[in-house]
Amino acid sequence: MHEKTIAQLSAGLAAGEFSSEELTRAFLERVERFNPQLNAFITVTAEAALARARAADQRRHRDEAGPLTGVPIVHKDIFCTEGVRTSCGSRMLDRFVAPYDATVVEKLNTAGAVMLGKTNMDEFAMGSSNETSLYGPVHNPWDLAMVPGGSSGGSAAAVAARLTPGATGTDTGGSIRQPAALCGITGLKPTYGRVSRWGMIAYASSLDQGGPMARSAEDCALLLGAMAGFDPRDSTSADRPVPDYTALLDRPLDGLKIGLPKEYFGEGLDGAVAQVVEEAIAEYRKLGAETVEISLPNSRLAIPAYYVIAPAECSSNLARFDGVRYGHRCENPKDLLDLYTRSRGEGFGPEVTRRILVGTFALSAGYYDAYYLKAQQIRRLISDDFQRAFQQVDVIAGPTSPTVAFKLGEKVDDPITMYLSDIYTIAVNLAGLPGLSLPVGFAAGLPVGLQLIGDYFAEDRLLHTAHRYQQATDWHLRAPAAFA
Repeated sequence: MHEKTIAQLSAGLAAGEFSSEELTRAFLERVERFNPQLNAFITVTAEAALARARAADQRRHRDEAGPLTGVPIVHKDIFCTEGVRTSCGSRMLDRFVAPYDATVVEKLNTAGAVMLGKTNMDEFAMGSSNETSLYGPVHNPWDLAMVPGGSSGGSAAAVAARLTPGATGTDTGGSIRQPAALCGITGLKPTYGRVSRWGMIAYASSLDQGGPMARSAEDCALLLGAMAGFDPRDSTSADRPVPDYTALLDRPLDGLKIGLPKEYFGEGLDGAVAQVVEEAIAEYRKLGAETVEISLPNSRLAIPAYYVIAPAECSSNLARFDGVRYGHRCENPKDLLDLYTRSRGEGFGPEVTRRILVGTFALSAGYYDAYYLKAQQIRRLISDDFQRAFQQVDVIAGPTSPTVAFKLGEKVDDPITMYLSDIYTIAVNLAGLPGLSLPVGFAAGLPVGLQLIGDYFAEDRLLHTAHRYQQATDWHLRAPAAFA
């Protein structure tokens, strides 16, 4: 059963080939067997999962089931889950048990999905390799010596190793797409505002966006259909109807114009990765798409702009963790200042501390105009570049990551090199656009991802474009040999 996609599992449940309880037990057994090698989970909720699976089976008997009823999934440990630890991979929240469900969790519960547990992540979603977690690094199932990507690396590794058919992730600068690429799965970052951020612990509020991770675009379409929608509790939520993302997946690609940014195929891109990406683009031409060279001239400024804006917002969002209300509190503080400084110093790891310090500096008097305001102006230029491009093309394509997965520990002491891992993904978040990564081959035995970027609220087009490629190829069906 673990080799089936969400769509196939949904069909099997509907046909009575197996029950949700049987399915859930099978995946829980795989989690117990393989997670010690991967460290993909922070919390496993086996008892609650089986209870929810039995409830899903009862819904099916009453003919009240939807496509996701009884399908096991996992949540990145950044989404609040009522009665279950929500740690954000940090000592600061190691013992925090959320008193409510995030909207994403609530919506998937309503759809009947069965939560197996919470997945490991970079601390407060700050990282590109899943090595900053309090609970240790996640291992890439294709090679346990390699990183899975971050910050949603636990979700990506769990899907790739067939410990779950689907997962939630969050994407602030590429944290769904980059680990999806490095682990050989499909991951979608929706348009900013398409999926509610309520109950999703904030890193950078103008950039964060939740989204689905699964083996195929069809599976992501099923998950997004349940996750998306207006939420009055989230002031940034888009009040737009949610289409049926599965309805038009099979239509042909004839006439589709795919833009290829020249800036994405130059210096810094690994040659073997470039070759795999070019072969994928050639396959799109066979499927009837037309390719057009375009330019995104300000994309080179995305990294410096992002690493001013995101830390500035993070320094504000994480100010609430002060040892007073909830979260880690130091032992025997001498006074209020000692409480603040020691609680935060003990609770936050090095990468989070680094970003808080950078963000506080960028927002300080005398530097706001020089750094934060300038970064926001660059952000607008990047967004304008994309809008000019979408006057010429329907979809933009390029590599998701400049390299395949790198070794654990290789970049952890070099933050600048680590930040460059997201060079192709960050601009999408700055512009608030949807982006998707799908597996298109291998280089040096490790997965390569192709990134598709769409105009605002064009998730259906991205999913359709990815699905047609996956109908013609089988890269998304490949499994790591040790976890097959």
